[in-house]
Amino acid sequence: MSADVRTATEPTATEAVSHLRGAVVGGVAGAAGGLVFGASMAVTGMLPTIASIVRTDSEAAGFGVHMVFAVLIGAAFGLLVVRLRLRVREMLFWGQAYGALWWFLGPQTLLPLFRGLPVDWGTPEAGALLPSLIGHLFYGTTTALVLVLHQHDLRTTWRVPPAGAVLRGAVSGVAAATVLLWVPASPRDTLAWLLTGIAVGACYPLLFSARPEPTGPALARGTLYGFAAWVVVDLTLRPLVTDGGLAWSQPDAAAAAGHLPGYLLLGVGTAVGTTWLGLWVRGLFLDDVRKIDSRPPGARGPRAVAFGTLSGLVGGLLFTAVMVLVGALPLVANVVGADGVPAGLVVHLVISAVIGVSYALLFRLQSFDVLSGIGWGVSYGFFWWVLGDLTLLPALTGAPVVWDAATLAAEFPSLVGHLAYGAALGGVYYRLEAGIDPWWVTRSDLEASRVAARREQVLSAAPAIWALTTVIAVTLPILTAT
Repeated sequence: MSADVRTATEPTATEAVSHLRGAVVGGVAGAAGGLVFGASMAVTGMLPTIASIVRTDSEAAGFGVHMVFAVLIGAAFGLLVVRLRLRVREMLFWGQAYGALWWFLGPQTLLPLFRGLPVDWGTPEAGALLPSLIGHLFYGTTTALVLVLHQHDLRTTWRVPPAGAVLRGAVSGVAAATVLLWVPASPRDTLAWLLTGIAVGACYPLLFSARPEPTGPALARGTLYGFAAWVVVDLTLRPLVTDGGLAWSQPDAAAAAGHLPGYLLLGVGTAVGTTWLGLWVRGLFLDDVRKIDSRPPGARGPRAVAFGTLSGLVGGLLFTAVMVLVGALPLVANVVGADGVPAGLVVHLVISAVIGVSYALLFRLQSFDVLSGIGWGVSYGFFWWVLGDLTLLPALTGAPVVWDAATLAAEFPSLVGHLAYGAALGGVYYRLEAGIDPWWVTRSDLEASRVAARREQVLSAAPAIWALTTVIAVTLPILTAT
């Protein structure tokens, strides 16, 4: 009996070896990430600050201390990957989320304690640490990519996507970039922007594979992909080529903040376009009907529209409090040529209901608990802040579309309202959708299916996407401060 208990509760030898290998490979990956991060720290002059942990200001000592931490943190990430068995296509955002977490734990919290200084989480201090945040994102990205190259499990090994997938990504990227050229908010060199769209689009299937996914999660993934593209292109590659340095400081980021909405929409267009083209090609050439995905009829059609409408109205009522405080309802009324608070409230609630219906169509059957519903809702609310508040609202009311640091800072209360709207939308829609039981499935089978689907989502990039969306939203006041 005791032997049976030990077998059931204690790690097997195979699991112990797997965990050890994960820690070792993670340490190697962390060293690679540490070299990338360390090089940027040398450029931005952060190494003496790290060296102060061992009571010196030597850059060499700072680099050594930094590499020790990089290896240890990478080893912990390797253990996490092995334990959760994260898939290759999900690794990138997990690495970035892990890097963002360590930015908060390290420079903002532990580093001041090691140096004998008080911990201060204020906006000015966070702004001064913005180069460190970007460095941690690069550290997490590099660590994740190196881990991908060391995966030997056939279920997780990265494979070169077909040429058709890369072509679909490139076409989607350049199409999205072309559409965005019509937005007068951020003038840029046309050829350079189109080439950026091609590069961003072609890299998408390379990073996330050609595996199809629903449109809603692809939209949320694309938003974060656009943010990463902005950091890589506008804050890193462009200044390296033109000035020989990095534009990671807060003033540099504020100067480039006007391009951020365009990159976010470029990422969305790339992800959604790649997904739709993939589904079209798959449907065109798929002749095995057993692979056709079937959905419970109760989750679509009139019932989904009704649930989306109700959820959108609940979120809209919550958002109304923010709009009243900032006096935005009369501006919303201008969308239909009306004026006044009552007309603005009606228009606002109608828009909230319409967006709720679109959420029901894009994210149906993607939420398996309240947390995942809120996570997808917040991601969708953030997207609508960029597309709606920053782009469509001024265009429909006759105002110029302006994307700059001052505008993004002024619209931060609206961002808070959109995030609250999305949280309510996703949470309420989950509660409504959770009551849909296919009549031909027993309750025990249905619950087992939901548990399995919930675990699949936890192992996907979904939690990392929700966390990174929140990080971007919280970081915006830092990026746009003047």
